[in-house]
Amino acid sequence: MAEINTTTSRFYENKYPEVDDLVVVNVKEIADMGAYVKLLEYDEIEGMILLSELSRRRIRSIQKLIKVGRNEVVVVLRVDKDKGYIDLSKRRVSPEEAAKCEEKYNKSKAVHSILRHVAEKHKISLETLYETLGWPLSRKYGHAYDGFKLAITNPETVFEGIEPPSKEIFDDLMGQISRKLTPNPVKIRADIEVTCFGYEGIDAVKEALRAGESLHTEQVPVKVKLVAAPLFVLTSTSLDKQRAIETLNQAIDKIRESVVAAGGSLNVKMEPKAVTENDDAELAKLMEKSEAETRQVSGDEYESEEGEDFA
Repeated sequence: MAEINTTTSRFYENKYPEVDDLVVVNVKEIADMGAYVKLLEYDEIEGMILLSELSRRRIRSIQKLIKVGRNEVVVVLRVDKDKGYIDLSKRRVSPEEAAKCEEKYNKSKAVHSILRHVAEKHKISLETLYETLGWPLSRKYGHAYDGFKLAITNPETVFEGIEPPSKEIFDDLMGQISRKLTPNPVKIRADIEVTCFGYEGIDAVKEALRAGESLHTEQVPVKVKLVAAPLFVLTSTSLDKQRAIETLNQAIDKIRESVVAAGGSLNVKMEPKAVTENDDAELAKLMEKSEAETRQVSGDEYESEEGEDFA
C-alpha cells in the first residue's frame, strides 16, 4: 500500500513561484557565490541568493548579513523549472514588502497547520485537502486563511460550490478552524487623573466620567473604575483592538471636555494600550491597597451606588 503524504510543505497551487514573487526562505548553507536556501512555502525546493543580491551596501562580512538557520524574505529573480534553478535577491526587498510577505506566510502556516492536522487524523493526503479545500478557497477569497476566518460564522456561504472529501473531514476541519482562528478579545486600558476642586467638584467629576462611559457599545464596551482618587482606569475588552483604542481616546476627550468646563482638569497617566494579565494583577493589587488605606476618604464617593460603573 502506497504511503500517504501528510507532510508536504507546498502551500500554494503553483509548484514554483513566479518572477517578482516575494517568498520566505530558510538559509541552509553559505558559500563563496552566495547563500543556498530552501523555499519554505514551496515544498522546501532549493534556491540561491547570489552574493551580489545580499545587500545594497558593500559586503564586508557575509555572516553579518545572513546566517544559517534564519528565515529571510527574498524576491524571485529567475526560475528555471526544468533545471530546478531559482535565483533570489534579498537586497531588492523593502522593509514594507518584507512585512507584507511575512504576514502572508504566517497566514499560510496557519492554514497548513489546520489542514495537516485533519490529514493526519483521517490518513488522507495533505495535497488532496489542498486540492479540494485549500486552493479552491484561495481562488475564491485571495487566501484560504481569509476563507477560514469567514467560515467561523458563515460556513455555508464560504464552502458553497466546494466539495470536501467527506462530512467527517469537513466537521473536523471546522472544529480546527474554530479552535485555532476564533479571535480572542483584547483588553485595552488607560489610566487618567481627573480633578475638580470647585464647589460641586465630586459631582462634576462623576458627570465627566459618565460622559466618557456614554461611548459604551456592545462591540466596544467602555468602563470607568476608581483606583484611588484622583486616579481612574478606563477599560474596554473587544475583538477589535484598534477600534477599542480609538474609543477610549474619544472617551478621554469627552471626560476632559466635561471636567474642564466645570473648572477641573484631566491628566493622562497611561495612554490606551493592550494590557496583559500581569498588568491587571498589578492594578488589582494597587486597588486593594488603596481600598484598605482609604476606606473612609471622600474618593469612595466617586463610585456609583452599585459600586461599579458611572453610566
